[in-house]
Amino acid sequence: MEKNNDFERYQKAKKQVQEIKGFYSHLLSFVVVMIIIIYINLKYTPEVLWFIWTLLGWGIGVLLHGMRVFNFFPFFNKDWEEKKIKQFMEEEKLNNKFK
Repeated sequence: MEKNNDFERYQKAKKQVQEIKGFYSHLLSFVVVMIIIIYINLKYTPEVLWFIWTLLGWGIGVLLHGMRVFNFFPFFNKDWEEKKIKQFMEEEKLNNKFK
């Protein structure tokens, strides 16, 4: 039983590390591409700062990605999901019991 529990914890930890790695890849690509876009904007059309729209749109995406990976969503983290699943399973069990 202990080996199974250790394996599950290992799998959860491995998945979390993969998610963090994915976030840092996303962040790195955001920074590199934004540097290129800002350079192009300021070099060729400095009178119109259009890079701001890309920065805001993609930046919001990176922010939400980071909040999800590092569990800053109080209602939508993995613990919340597991509690809701257990709650629905218990409710279903009780409903079937009285039928």
